[in-house]
Amino acid sequence: MRKALGQAAMAFELGEVPVGAVVVAGNRIIGTGHNLTERLRDVTAHAEMQAITAASHFLGGKYLHHCSLFVTLEPCQMCAGALYWSQISRVVYGAPDLERGFGVLGGNLHPKTELIGGILEQEAAQLLQRFFVQRRKDKK
Repeated sequence: MRKALGQAAMAFELGEVPVGAVVVAGNRIIGTGHNLTERLRDVTAHAEMQAITAASHFLGGKYLHHCSLFVTLEPCQMCAGALYWSQISRVVYGAPDLERGFGVLGGNLHPKTELIGGILEQEAAQLLQRFFVQRRKDKK
């Protein structure tokens, strides 16, 4: 999760909502990503989507069996859908997203996907809070 937080910090520096993700197979990081929606002008360029794509390219296939995604914020419905189709084995997230998270909005992961939340939750939440406080100041 610390590597995912590092990715989130990179997003913060770029002026992106600071969410970071890494995909791990065994003890090896095979995909990383952070939000790039502003830079790419692409609403689908979420951290999870970037990490899933990188991991799929690394493995040479679309399924992420025996892989874990570590992400700093609970995935949205779109990302949960992509994770569902990837058949990833485990999703570990930091802070819950009480407004736009897939759990609140009724999204689903694959039935075989293990879900763990609240890992380094405070650190992830603080980075998001700092970002939005700064963003509000910049708009004044």
